[in-house]
Amino acid sequence: EEEEEDVEELVGPSPVAVGPGAQRVAVVHPDIKWGPKKSPLTTAELQIAEAVALVETLHNWTVLDRIIIPTKNPDKKLIFGKGNFQVLTEKIKKLPHVTAVFLNVERISSLTKKELEDAWGVKVFDRYTIVLHIFRCNAQTKEAKLQIALAEIPLLRSNLKNEVSRLDQQRGGSRYIMGSGETFMEIQNRVLKEKELKIRNALEKLRRKRSLLRTQRRKCEFPVISVMGYTNCGKTTLIKALTGEAGLQPRDQLFATLDITAHAGYLPSRMAVIYVDTIGFLTDLPHNLVESFSATLEEVAYSDLIVHVRDITHPETVLQKTTVLSVLKNLHLPSHLLDSIVEVHNKVDLIERYKPTEENALAISALHGFGLEDLKEEIEKKILTATGKKIMMVNVNLEGPQLSWLYKEATVQEVEVMPEDGTAMVKVIIGNSAFGKYKNLFPNSKIFML
Repeated sequence: EEEEEDVEELVGPSPVAVGPGAQRVAVVHPDIKWGPKKSPLTTAELQIAEAVALVETLHNWTVLDRIIIPTKNPDKKLIFGKGNFQVLTEKIKKLPHVTAVFLNVERISSLTKKELEDAWGVKVFDRYTIVLHIFRCNAQTKEAKLQIALAEIPLLRSNLKNEVSRLDQQRGGSRYIMGSGETFMEIQNRVLKEKELKIRNALEKLRRKRSLLRTQRRKCEFPVISVMGYTNCGKTTLIKALTGEAGLQPRDQLFATLDITAHAGYLPSRMAVIYVDTIGFLTDLPHNLVESFSATLEEVAYSDLIVHVRDITHPETVLQKTTVLSVLKNLHLPSHLLDSIVEVHNKVDLIERYKPTEENALAISALHGFGLEDLKEEIEKKILTATGKKIMMVNVNLEGPQLSWLYKEATVQEVEVMPEDGTAMVKVIIGNSAFGKYKNLFPNSKIFML
């Protein structure tokens, strides 16, 4: 109970949380004209469209206007040159009842945020703040809430520096607090460090619990398939189609899934597998957010296969693929996992006569069930290779315990009874440890490898 209370305290109301309530937002995209920060795989129109989609994910948030303004150097304190900044300020001030500006950059400093808010007279949010707010709204489990609290620590540190700078200007320098020998900055930094340590410890306990569950799952030898992709590409819809799990309710919104969830399904051979639904990715997903959710994403490293789902109808599908593969490489996954990824082109029902141009990609419609049988066969083929499971024929005595043992410990595919001699030929898929046990228990059994 004490642990529960500690966690509640750690994930409680945050001073950097956007808070509930409606917002009327101007979405502003700084269009970088040239240089290393300009992405060759997208356009300003597509980037602002994604920013608008992020805002529209939030309940009671309305986009009043979308504004693209050119900039040569987005690292400037006010992001834009003097002339463009003035044009932008006039546009924002003319908007009726505007309450906030979403500046579509990864992160702005607390100093820049304050100057922009003073100039425009409304709240200013960056991608970090908006994505974190979406995460907060969607977080269901203790682990997701803790990971969000961890991702907020850099924002709290940034705000602290700003606050101390403001106090120092008012008081003419740092003062020690009540003879403690510590400045206000040192005390607040210590409090933040203690909070961060408590969050990391709580997450470590949850990680150990998940590791224990993983060990138990390994004993059962269920192959694990991680389904990954850009946010809103159709991962949950695909898992529902593959497993027939009626309780799964896919949502057409960004970051609907924040937690690892596991779902049982069967392959064509009737082999039982576990499909794992994972958090979606986003271009320019702030580094601290990825790091905070690494505890969740580490589960992927223990899977037997990755299925990469792409929304092939999206105009930025190539950029989205690059984003997902980049994050997967940064997770330091085993090379055999990265080399055996099954790429799935989803939502092909929306494109007439679609054919993948990329080698080995499978075209499907998770919503309408098109191409799912081919996908299951491909998954089965790769799972057999990855897990070392064997397909074999076994001659069993029907009066003995062999058949019931095989039903319990392996995947029985076919049973051909031969009544004249009281035996049966049984086709099974069996894992390495179960195969070893079988040979020890039934040394005289006739086995034919397929």
